[in-house]
Amino acid sequence: MPDRLIRLPPVEDKERPLGFVEAPARVRHRDMVGRLALLAADTVAVVAAYWVVTVLPFSELSFTAWILAFPPAFALLAKIAGLYDRDQFVLHKTTLEETPKLVAVAAIFALAVEGAQAVIYSGGSHPLPLWFILACALMSTRAVARFLAVRVSTTERVLVVGSAGAAAVVKRKLTADASLNAAVVGRVSLHHGSASEPPDKLLGTGDELPELLERHGVERVIVAPTHEGGEDVVDVVRLATECGARVAVLPGLLEVIGTSVEFDDLGGHVLLGVRGFGLSPSSRLLKRGFDLVVAGCLTVLLAPLLGAIALAVKLGSRGPVLFRQTRIGRNGKEFQVLKFRTMVDDADQRKHELLELNEAAAGLFKIADDPRTTPVGRRLRRRSLDELPQLLNVLKGDMSLVGPRPLIPEEVRFFAGWQRRRYHVAPGITGPWQILGSSRVPISDMVTIDYLYCANWSLWLDAKVLARTIPYVLSRNSPEHAARSER
Repeated sequence: MPDRLIRLPPVEDKERPLGFVEAPARVRHRDMVGRLALLAADTVAVVAAYWVVTVLPFSELSFTAWILAFPPAFALLAKIAGLYDRDQFVLHKTTLEETPKLVAVAAIFALAVEGAQAVIYSGGSHPLPLWFILACALMSTRAVARFLAVRVSTTERVLVVGSAGAAAVVKRKLTADASLNAAVVGRVSLHHGSASEPPDKLLGTGDELPELLERHGVERVIVAPTHEGGEDVVDVVRLATECGARVAVLPGLLEVIGTSVEFDDLGGHVLLGVRGFGLSPSSRLLKRGFDLVVAGCLTVLLAPLLGAIALAVKLGSRGPVLFRQTRIGRNGKEFQVLKFRTMVDDADQRKHELLELNEAAAGLFKIADDPRTTPVGRRLRRRSLDELPQLLNVLKGDMSLVGPRPLIPEEVRFFAGWQRRRYHVAPGITGPWQILGSSRVPISDMVTIDYLYCANWSLWLDAKVLARTIPYVLSRNSPEHAARSER
């Protein structure tokens, strides 16, 4: 007999005017700190960018009292574009996601300054330098502002509404990413009598939600819908927002369609238009062109570093400089991946001796302190410098800069059905799964992440992954980050 769904009560307060919602003090304080930090960052960026442009030799701008009007004017443009509002609705407060809007607003502002210059001084200026410098300054100052705002704020208290399994997933994700600065305080169930679920920190049921939000100081509610509780999910969202909490929904549907959807209207009912899976011929050509240009430039720029690493590997231990291994590429075609050798020459023959030390999830082989790794190899792995020869794989066409993890033939048997759609695109040197911390993300999540990458590909997505790869690699200082196996 299915569990009885809970009918959630409305929040009633006769002293409040209809429709008035006041968020708890902790939520209001967090939002205020975030907005003020972004406003300060924008002010610094606007003043600094304008000053830099005035000192350029070809610039006709001068640093005058008009600069006092620029920060409020830019703040108005940013507010209209929603650049001060997004952070309150999301857990992952990242500047990279808003870069297109920042670039657009910076362009509008630069053109406005050009127009004002022409009217006031009857002369022209050069808006392109101001646009470029301002966009770069905004991305930098906003990233610093968000970093500081998260650090000075208290940990955001999160309540999960849904099953024990969903709560465990949310808790694991929040724990794995310290930059989110959030923690799960407990769970609320939408059903009575969920005795079959594993024991966890169950705080109560849906009809107790208002009391639980106040008692535990909850700032954000994450709703994980169940198959039976469609109407109750709507009630939970309405009730939580009426109580002033921030609400996020964890829909299972997006694990299939991703975020590349178009909202459609059917007589007042919202439809989601889902695009076809995979890359079109023009998109594939665009991705290949991007790979060739970026990989070619990187190969030329990094040539001295590649030579120095090759010499260090050769002098460090006996064996070849490059390690070659068979991997599975696009459409299941095998190719030879290239890496700088980081292990002793007979590492493959010794793998069976270390199987019991494997620390990775099923299907992968990783040891944090692999005895087969050479001293030079360990240093290369900590910064992923051993992966640099894969630029040659990219130029050859076997790999892409961004894509799913290239698997060895033995790992292919772990994937079947829709999971094999990951082979629709070429594997990448980096990818969404890798920058999340591949050793911490189970293989079950990896296949979903790879599928969604293929389903939602865009050139901007590749650019974001590459941008996030840089800080991820630079943060890899501890030995466990070197837990990767060539064999």
